[in-house]
Amino acid sequence: LYERAIEIDEKTYGPNHPNVATRLNNLAALLQDQGKHDEAKPLYVRAIKIMEKGHGPNHPDVVTTLNNLAGMFEDQKKYKEA
Repeated sequence: LYERAIEIDEKTYGPNHPNVATRLNNLAALLQDQGKHDEAKPLYVRAIKIMEKGHGPNHPDVVTTLNNLAGMFEDQKKYKEA
């Protein structure tokens, strides 16, 4: 369902819209919970880039996604990256 929501938002708003970034963050969090860190990381990174471009680097949505990515690194014991 997350992937379908991403597809719909990309068609509706374009691939770089903040709504797409929110959906990417949600899918990344699900993948993280499943231990699929290699699949989650690029989604978090893409979401961050879209949000920074659309909202600026200090927007709360950017901070939330950065925090989620840092939490994933912490789960992996990659403390320097976190």
